[in-house]
Amino acid sequence: MLYIGTAGYYYDDWIGPVYPTGTPKKSFLECYAREFLFTEINSSFYRLPSRHMFYRMQLKTPPGFQFVVKAYRGFTHEREDKHYNEFKDALVPLIEERKLGCVLAQFPYSFRYSPSNVAYLRFLREQLEDLPIAVEFRHASWVNDEVFCFLQANNMAYVIVDLPKLAALPPPVVRVTSDIAYVRFHGRNAHKWWHHTHAYERYDYLYKEEELERWVPAIQQADREARKTFVSFNNHYQGKAVVNARMLIQLIQYDER
Repeated sequence: MLYIGTAGYYYDDWIGPVYPTGTPKKSFLECYAREFLFTEINSSFYRLPSRHMFYRMQLKTPPGFQFVVKAYRGFTHEREDKHYNEFKDALVPLIEERKLGCVLAQFPYSFRYSPSNVAYLRFLREQLEDLPIAVEFRHASWVNDEVFCFLQANNMAYVIVDLPKLAALPPPVVRVTSDIAYVRFHGRNAHKWWHHTHAYERYDYLYKEEELERWVPAIQQADREARKTFVSFNNHYQGKAVVNARMLIQLIQYDER
């Protein structure tokens, strides 16, 4: 099944472009879930989530809605060996309601392909036990057949990325390595990717229809190979992710007529 959505939903600058003026923040998720089937949760990267948090969130969404929960930064950026049990416990309400899409482990650019880092991925797999995991790399050294085979052997999804064409960033290689396929669109703002004042500037990019249209066959093929396919737009500045998510949904629906 194909799920198209955005990387998060809780943005103040979406009031107006996405949410009607006057929408209270507590209603953002309900408003979002009326249109989209899944979202990524970013807050779990910055602080450990709780059962109560996810219990309250899932109540605001319809049956079948999917949450992709970003792994805590201690697992991906600091690479510590603690807090795994707390993180797994927090996911229980989503698991019980069949609303956990997967855990998204997004590693930084500094995390490069090496035997020790491959060993760490194996450790991460062991700590998260049988939870579905999707791994996103930000360095091109990971784009090789040995990595794809490793991910497949450990039932970890490779996150396909659309990024600016800059040296050492991963190219948009399409591979499905588990029963989950995952595509993340980060925008192509090459000028601001490394040189920006505010983090959101990196994702200030609106995809043209023809840019997304080229992705339709690859997304459809990935969806045929996987049980679930998540397509996420991270170009969230001023709601551009929502514009592009809607655009892609229309393109795929039109292509499948």
